[in-house]
Amino acid sequence: MRIYADNAATTKMSEKAIAAMLPFLSDIYYNPSSLYALGQEAKDALEAAREDIAECIGASQREIIFTSGGSEGDNQAILSAAKIGEKNGKKHIISDGIEHHAVLNTLKKLEKSGFEVTYLPVYENGIVKPEDLLSSLRDDTCLVTIMYANNEIGTIQPIKEIGEICKKHGVIFHTDAVQAVGHIPVNVKDDNIDMLSASAHKFHGPKGVGFLYVKRGIALTNLIEGGAQERGKRAGTENVGGIAAMAAALKESVANMKNASQKLTELRNKLIIGLSGIPHSALNGDKTKRLPSNVNFCFEGIEGESLLLLLDDKGICASSGSACTSGSLDPSHVLLSIGRPHDVAHGSLRLTIGDDTDEEQVDYIIKSVNEVVTHLRNFSPVWRDLTAGKANFIL
Repeated sequence: MRIYADNAATTKMSEKAIAAMLPFLSDIYYNPSSLYALGQEAKDALEAAREDIAECIGASQREIIFTSGGSEGDNQAILSAAKIGEKNGKKHIISDGIEHHAVLNTLKKLEKSGFEVTYLPVYENGIVKPEDLLSSLRDDTCLVTIMYANNEIGTIQPIKEIGEICKKHGVIFHTDAVQAVGHIPVNVKDDNIDMLSASAHKFHGPKGVGFLYVKRGIALTNLIEGGAQERGKRAGTENVGGIAAMAAALKESVANMKNASQKLTELRNKLIIGLSGIPHSALNGDKTKRLPSNVNFCFEGIEGESLLLLLDDKGICASSGSACTSGSLDPSHVLLSIGRPHDVAHGSLRLTIGDDTDEEQVDYIIKSVNEVVTHLRNFSPVWRDLTAGKANFIL
């Protein structure tokens, strides 16, 4: 049995997305910036995709800029807001400690150039409190950037409340919605979002393509200089096939969202109950205010890397956190931010189920994780010290 339970890292392209992409790899391969009729055929497809994507998130067509993915969108949104703020003498930004590194590393870059960043606490449940945001706002605050849903522990932030606060105080609000778009309802107008980043391969579209929503009236700073594509805000010939596939995948995900969410939530809750039965384990993040697909646990006395390798031997594809930091030996910054000690954070497991997951697979995952955790603890000197009373249990 081979079970893929790492959908937060990437998802399988849907058949509709593949079908939407294929014509632009063979018949309609023309440059959408060309003036001749065949080029305009590609241009029409590009704009139709832009309109479909805008409709899916409650935006207008002209507010969508196509990018290479979430990281590019995060960078452009944050640097643009910072430049606007700097022009107005405002160099204070508010974020939190569990953001994706595309956000955190961009903020570090800005700190080196004189910006001040306030990182809000997320507490044990991994959720920002709107009152903390309100008390951190200053006259020189130019940007609030808070992710919609966390890529590791799946917690969903109170985005609407955050957006209302930012709107009331005239502060630009950006959200990294890479894990949210296509999985939970997102409406940029209802949520008072000024800028939003998304990536196609997280909702069954292709890799290497995404979009940035930018509320009309906000001036973007270019990351890539060159031609006049994307109204001069993102140079480079557009990936028409990838964009068409992204639009098809998003439309399909939004149309199926209610039924998919109900199914995944039931399977997620079964996973949580099953893994909670393992002694000295703990669910990371809020139990209910989390993505329908996400389960993240810590198991005391083991190393996460060994856990993943042995689960792979059993046919289960999982992770210990973000795929973007898989080469790091440091424990997850997200788990440290919610108060997990280093030793416990090292023994983490992220399972993100998908449309193809069924109850039989969930039962197999629960059984396999129980077996692997028991096996690893039998060989762990840390576990031996804990059970012998030479060290104290944390979980």
